[in-house]
Amino acid sequence: MKPIRLLSSVLTVGVWTLLSRVLGFVRDVIIANLLGPGVLMDAYVAAFRLPNMFRRFFAEGAFNAAFVPMFSKRLEAGEDPIGFARLAMSGLAVILLILTALAMIFMPALVWATAEGFYGDERFDITVEFGRITFPYILFISLAALFSGVLNAANRFAAAAAAPVLLNVMLVTAMSVAWWCGEAVAEALIWTIPFAGLAQLALVWYAADRAGMRIRPTRPRWTPEMAQLVRIAIPAALAGGVMQVNLLVGQLVASNYEKAVSWLYAADRLYQLPLGVVGIAVGIVLLPDLSRRLKVDDQTGAREALSRAGEISLALTIPSAVALMVIPLPLVSTLFERGAFGTDDTAATATAVAIYGLGLPAFVLQKILQPLFFAREDTRSPFRYAVVAMVINAVVAIGLSYAIGWIAAAIATTVAGWVMVWLLLRGARGFGDVARFDARFKQRLWRIILASVLMGVVLWVLWMLMGPFFGIPGIRWIALIVLIVLGSLSYFGFGQLIGAFRMSELRGSLRR
Repeated sequence: MKPIRLLSSVLTVGVWTLLSRVLGFVRDVIIANLLGPGVLMDAYVAAFRLPNMFRRFFAEGAFNAAFVPMFSKRLEAGEDPIGFARLAMSGLAVILLILTALAMIFMPALVWATAEGFYGDERFDITVEFGRITFPYILFISLAALFSGVLNAANRFAAAAAAPVLLNVMLVTAMSVAWWCGEAVAEALIWTIPFAGLAQLALVWYAADRAGMRIRPTRPRWTPEMAQLVRIAIPAALAGGVMQVNLLVGQLVASNYEKAVSWLYAADRLYQLPLGVVGIAVGIVLLPDLSRRLKVDDQTGAREALSRAGEISLALTIPSAVALMVIPLPLVSTLFERGAFGTDDTAATATAVAIYGLGLPAFVLQKILQPLFFAREDTRSPFRYAVVAMVINAVVAIGLSYAIGWIAAAIATTVAGWVMVWLLLRGARGFGDVARFDARFKQRLWRIILASVLMGVVLWVLWMLMGPFFGIPGIRWIALIVLIVLGSLSYFGFGQLIGAFRMSELRGSLRR
């Protein structure tokens, strides 16, 4: 994939992901205002995290890390990729059905293990009820991830990237209708989740058919291909499990403090917006591209793809991180503070947002560096690194919580993120030049950082001048938009001036 095509594909995924994240943000603002930090929102967060945890464990993380490179290479070589995908789909479906049945039976134990602080109060029983309703989502969304992997390997990114939009459209609609009709918003929210998963599966299945990839269930069989898939997927599953342990440690720490689970969730949604639009989009496009290049031993092209992916990602991520650290309070107050979400909730959430912002570049870099290993079908090394990061996360989160409380969970997430990046960079040295960013990347990186710091100064000054407007409910939205627009213009202006990037290059790429 040429760099121009790489950027075009990243933009396709990024635009759809941006729409999904914006709608997801609307969803979370509605949840925060109608349910509010407290019993129902804590229960929703803990219950929905269960299928999402296993989704990343089985599908988007472990399964796709193994499946996408194998499928891409078979597609490139014409080695019956559809037959391989059918067997993989059938085997995954069987595992998911068993997992769903077990989770429904042992849901109280799952809730206790992931939110131990809920035990003994009303949050526990509500979370168990919500968990049993939402858990079947894992079946539909994991199969949807398989079809998305097939489409991405074939350079068909739009449908797979658009599928998450359905989830947020359906959840926002369900909550709005329930509120309008005076019904229970929480019940509408929870019951819509599994049906949204089914809708996402239907969309990508149809798109795969349109792309000429008719994947249908077949009788599961143990073949050498499936043995290889499992052999690669197990370490990736363990690595994905380790990353989920990091999230669960944070939730366990927060569950012992009133409203803290809701605060961390709201902060998480803010930093996930740039992470999803940039980091995840780049990772989705980069993995099949690197797999194909390494299949034909195109070392130069692989290094070029990695460097441009890193350049694109950090040019958009570093200024986002600076903004999250400099102006978290006006962001949170404008976006969340209304209804059941009060000023104390804003202050607590803004603190977590600033800490997550410090780790945002690390979270994005992980998405860029991990495909270097996955494209070589090496899932063991990322697992070892993830174990080290998990131990550090647990020590920092639990150790610091006795001194500073729930915010230790956010600090631990950021520290573990940077440790993981350092380990990935260190481990990739053995891959040779293909794993090293090129001279252009290195020349532009420090300029991107400088432009972002200058933008941060501009944002801080503007916030000081515009501070009174953020206290006026009808005006603060306009004030935030002005703040973001002026900050963005300053960043692109400084970046163009000092050579962090060339706007002409970006415009040309967009036209192509």
